[in-house]
Amino acid sequence: MALLLVILFISGYILIALEHQTGINKSAIALLLGTLLWTLIPHTDNEIINHLGDTAEILFYLLGAMTIVEWIDTHNGFTLITDHITTRNKRKLLWIIALITFIMSSVLDNLTTAIVMIMLLRRLVDEQRERWIFGSIVIIAANAGGAWTPIGDVTTIMLWINDNITSLNIIRHLFLPSLVSLIIPLTITTYWLQGETEPQQTTSTNTLLAISHREQITILIIGIASLLFVPVFKEFTNLPPFMGIMLALGGVWTYTEILYNRKRNLPPEKIHRIPSILTKVDYSTLLFFLGILMAVTTLQIAGILDQMSTFLNDKIHNVYLINMIIGFLSSVIDNVPLVAAAIGMYPLIHTSGTLSPYLMNFTTDGTFWELLAYCAGIGGSILIIGSAAGVVVMGMERINFMWYMKHITWIALLGYLAGIGVYYLQSLL
Repeated sequence: MALLLVILFISGYILIALEHQTGINKSAIALLLGTLLWTLIPHTDNEIINHLGDTAEILFYLLGAMTIVEWIDTHNGFTLITDHITTRNKRKLLWIIALITFIMSSVLDNLTTAIVMIMLLRRLVDEQRERWIFGSIVIIAANAGGAWTPIGDVTTIMLWINDNITSLNIIRHLFLPSLVSLIIPLTITTYWLQGETEPQQTTSTNTLLAISHREQITILIIGIASLLFVPVFKEFTNLPPFMGIMLALGGVWTYTEILYNRKRNLPPEKIHRIPSILTKVDYSTLLFFLGILMAVTTLQIAGILDQMSTFLNDKIHNVYLINMIIGFLSSVIDNVPLVAAAIGMYPLIHTSGTLSPYLMNFTTDGTFWELLAYCAGIGGSILIIGSAAGVVVMGMERINFMWYMKHITWIALLGYLAGIGVYYLQSLL
């Protein structure tokens, strides 16, 4: 039975990885995989409910966060940031784009950040091959920015909700390694660019909005503050993060209702209340997480993940090497199921009594969990298909897979390894 589960799981993974070749949406495969594996293992109703509850926490958090981000974007809140970029020097522009992406993706998801920055680049950089360089740095910066905060990436959200990491420690320990993983490829690619960009014609983005510039600023501030509020809410109330994001969404929803209630006789296309925002949320992504997370739990119940962790501990017994392997895998395989599998393989150890130095790596804020957040997130930059940001930039800009592998993979790898080195040096201090 265990062998059959593994074969089906790997087959599902292959089909998910070949989504663009097969033309079958990965969410459909994930739902089939998750449901099929549950039908094959002996289980109780309580097991399904318990695991579904853990998965639902992540799904409801993502639903709230995605809605707030879409709310900001629909009201052109992000253009308030990007419209202030006026430099035409290509090298300066590359650094500005990279640093803005790094900061934005620490609060927003890397997918949304990548889309916003590519839309900006189309207005600033005319030559396509140069946009490929800019787009590649956007991928690296988005993945690096998402790794050092609890809300910057789905994988860090998963670790945070599961209490593997805490907000302040993940920021304190991963900020510098994540920054180094960006600075190294950014410095190298700077020398690939010369001269200035050609001025591009811009059009007004407010044609379908019925709000003032001041209200746009208010929406941007409220939206970002709502996302930043969630870790603070968890810290003070000890309630799960999805309740914090639901509270934030309720506040945003109330503000939106009051805003549009004051504006009479508006045409429908200029009204953007939360129900219309919800129709733009990517529900197929949420269903992908549902399917793949439930599939991973079957491997945990069947004891397969325990066997894998035992093998890695016996043969490698080094959290740095184990996480480096996970990082390399994340350049090919979606990092969400990888992290879900790692959480199942290595249960969180609650400190009680004396633990060996190796087991201390698996306590809350232990080295294993912090490195997992770093490696799973930033390892996805090594290949263009290794992250949601990479896939969306590849599609929007038609970046060639082999071009990325030839020109970008090696510099992304240098940054990835350098960041691990910085993390190790920090641990010695």
